[in-house]
Amino acid sequence: MRERARRPSNYRSEGDLDGYLKEHGIPGIDDIDTRALVRRVRIHGAMPAVLSSIDLDDDSLRKKAAAAPSMEGQDLVTNVTCDKAYDWTDGEPKEFATTQSRAEPTYRVAAIDCGIKRNILRLLVDAGFEVRVFPATATVEEILDFAPDGLFLSNGPGDPAAVTYVADTVRELVPRVPTFGICLGNQILALACGARTYKLKFGHRGGNQPVKDLATGKVEITSQNHGFAVRAEDLEKQDLELTHVNLNDDTVEGFRHKKYPAFAVQYHPEASPGPHDSRYLFQRFRDLIASVHQSAS
Repeated sequence: MRERARRPSNYRSEGDLDGYLKEHGIPGIDDIDTRALVRRVRIHGAMPAVLSSIDLDDDSLRKKAAAAPSMEGQDLVTNVTCDKAYDWTDGEPKEFATTQSRAEPTYRVAAIDCGIKRNILRLLVDAGFEVRVFPATATVEEILDFAPDGLFLSNGPGDPAAVTYVADTVRELVPRVPTFGICLGNQILALACGARTYKLKFGHRGGNQPVKDLATGKVEITSQNHGFAVRAEDLEKQDLELTHVNLNDDTVEGFRHKKYPAFAVQYHPEASPGPHDSRYLFQRFRDLIASVHQSAS
């Protein structure tokens, strides 16, 4: 920050920011020209950085920042996925719920955990799904043994191109099970279908990203947190149709499969906290599964 407040002015204050950060082990730095820092990132893109209160030598710190591994090629999913499969039954707490009632659990969904957000699971339950969460390393057979009506691909960290084992699993499941992906799940579904991903110059962060739904023409304000994107030029070649686009930089924000019942979005419709413009996508997933069941009968 540029300058931290040293004298709290609110009568309810019981401490200051510096004390709060120290209490929770959170590093921070002030006396920084934050506007100049933002301009630098905008020009040069995301860069490695180092913050130290021990080593204060500029040359040493530059070397440490330069030695930091690039996000490209890093599989971070193994660090955050669950150890074994488990069932999830909780919906949104009543005080935070955006719908009046919870649908009865009608369909079974297998959710692949690449670092899944809790509110995604809550909204899947609220949409009327019986949810079982599987590790990212789960096999096709383990997932099919659950007899899922739908497959959900979660968000998560790192380079999607490095998570080849999930893409390989999804590639076999997409022709068999209706599929919905969010964030990293969007990228993994694209990779499984033959498209490519790339690292953005600077990622999309925050709860105010405008996304246009090309089918309806509506613009949704979305929550986003990603540093990679799907290559738009690959979609048409792989029987994929662009459905959502970022109005800031025209990057891919969503697509659907033309042949199989599968779709995905790059942003977070489950935002918590954040805008609720896109929560209809969970109902769209349910409707997609229902239509597949009707066609089969």
